[in-house]
Amino acid sequence: MPQIPYIPLEIALMAGRALFLVIGFVLAAITFTRWRRANDALASAQAERFAEHSTALLARLNDIEETLAMTRRRVEEISERLDGEGRRVMPAGAAAPSYQIAIRLARSGAPREELMASCGLTRQEAELVQRLHAPARQPKLAAAS
Repeated sequence: MPQIPYIPLEIALMAGRALFLVIGFVLAAITFTRWRRANDALASAQAERFAEHSTALLARLNDIEETLAMTRRRVEEISERLDGEGRRVMPAGAAAPSYQIAIRLARSGAPREELMASCGLTRQEAELVQRLHAPARQPKLAAAS
């Protein structure tokens, strides 16, 4: 019968600890690898969602820019229409209408069109200046038959 060699208890415990440490490191490596793969998959899913959100955001911004451009065009059209109806749209830095000159012209009997052209008044402003400052008109007397 073969004889089993005698192994001291301390050496057997050290060998057991070494084996336990090797198995622990192997399990830790496997766990770390699986955890890293899971994180990579999560990161790629997050990157995909980020790309989708970015694309949607860019599309929304393009829609907003188009809406803004249409609104600008509409405002310009309305501004041109208002200009065509005799209303004045003063550009930035333009001088205010000369009301003192308009009052003097109205007192001298100038017509509304002249007030509008020479003083930069709107039709309504010219009419108001005429009503307030123009000389009173004599009512036309009906010819007696």
